[in-house]
Amino acid sequence: MILCLSIQREPDAHDLPLPSYATDGAAGMDLYAAVAAPLTLGPGERARISTGIRIAVPAGYEAQVRPRSGLAYRHGISMVNTPGTIDSDYRGVVMVILINHGTEPFTLARGERIAQMVICPVTRVEWSETGELDSTARGDGGFGHTGR
Repeated sequence: MILCLSIQREPDAHDLPLPSYATDGAAGMDLYAAVAAPLTLGPGERARISTGIRIAVPAGYEAQVRPRSGLAYRHGISMVNTPGTIDSDYRGVVMVILINHGTEPFTLARGERIAQMVICPVTRVEWSETGELDSTARGDGGFGHTGR
């Protein structure tokens, strides 16, 4: 299935690629850093990075912004809030909050792939309040209740 979304580049981002799939089987589209100059994140530091784009996600969908595994593995770079959600009514610039979990400073260059974005359907719910939930074999067991 192919869904057509509207996208707008920021005035200072016309030289950057639009989000794109790296392979035919990729679920996520790469997002690129729209930094004006190289930005260095020291160990433990975080920064909000612009992707230079705005998107119009259709009602009934969300855009999930997720870390890139290569950056996480090689440099300890991840996202503070993952996945980040872009709601269908948001029209601001898509931003990524990166954090350096590594032990060395990491320098981010303009146009570097910093995250990936997946478009997902969203199911809305209506609550039906009850005095008791149906029982299951698991019950209220959580947070490691099944062992290691």
